[in-house]
Amino acid sequence: MIFKTLYIYNLKFKNMKYLAFITIAILMNACNASKTKTVGNNVDANSKDASVKYANSITAKDLKKHLYIYAGDEMEGRMTGSKGQKMAVEYLRDFYKDHDIPSPIESLNYLQPVPASYFKRVKDPKDSENVVAFIKGSEFPDEVIVLSAHLDHVGMDKDGNVFNGADDDGSGTVALLEMAEAFKKAVKDGKGPKRSILFLHVTAEELGLYGSAYYTDNPIFPLANTVVNLNTDMIGRIDPDKEETPNYIYLIGSDKLSQELHDVSEAVAAKYSSGLELDYTYNDENDPNRFYYRSDHYNFAKNNVPIIFYFNGVHADYHKITDTPDKIEYELMEKRTRLIFHTAWEIANRDGRITADKL
Repeated sequence: MIFKTLYIYNLKFKNMKYLAFITIAILMNACNASKTKTVGNNVDANSKDASVKYANSITAKDLKKHLYIYAGDEMEGRMTGSKGQKMAVEYLRDFYKDHDIPSPIESLNYLQPVPASYFKRVKDPKDSENVVAFIKGSEFPDEVIVLSAHLDHVGMDKDGNVFNGADDDGSGTVALLEMAEAFKKAVKDGKGPKRSILFLHVTAEELGLYGSAYYTDNPIFPLANTVVNLNTDMIGRIDPDKEETPNYIYLIGSDKLSQELHDVSEAVAAKYSSGLELDYTYNDENDPNRFYYRSDHYNFAKNNVPIIFYFNGVHADYHKITDTPDKIEYELMEKRTRLIFHTAWEIANRDGRITADKL
């Protein structure tokens, strides 16, 4: 009798343990499901972990690899309309083709032609082109974030010395490539942006912001649907005034048209930038340098599109043959590029669209 009773008790105990195990497993699965918000093809695209994962794919090593080619002597300084500028365009186009990042124009056509006739007040102008690539948003595809950088520089001098333009604006150009690749990885993982991203490499900035002017005069997507322009022009060096505090980036224009954009930018930096200082020195209306008016974001701003201009300031090699890839601060450039990516990610995936709330 004692043995039989113990047997039945043990059997019941084992069954209870089994039921408890099943119950715990079901509860854990439900808990995990509640943490993963599925929206269309995106799985928790707003999560910090997702943003960090793809931002971390942007590396100093890859930025350096691209820049040594893009700002190499073979590109002959990338003067608008020159052989070297055409080679630079081919490099960008091939990158997007190789990474299966589509064109917004038509299959495998990544070029927006800019005719020579558009370059007013330019001596002996030549035909040129902007380079464009596109990632379609999953929920708000008609709302477009434009990430821009200028692809050109100032060519060669009469003695054949090359103005490599590694910082100006090779740095911004290759930063766009790395950000495009990071967004494409997110798409492949089913975590693509809710809003669309246009990667816009503009020509003829050095001649007078002509490439971006041509785009805003002939937009591929209506300017009314353009949420923001994040413009990257010179992010690879350190301003001599910041040598003691080099962990910085100058931001210009973030609060000119949209307080909301400025606030989002600040919040993203506080969350992700690892102490990278947002310096607003050149955002001052009374700044004698007038940088707000001197890069491609301005053609968006004057059309009431909110903008941020990311900039490291000028240095001794600005517009000289000594602006070469070996002088770039690649680890710092990585930080700056990741910050821009995080900002674009947040704007692309937040519930509400950024607006020009200061008009």
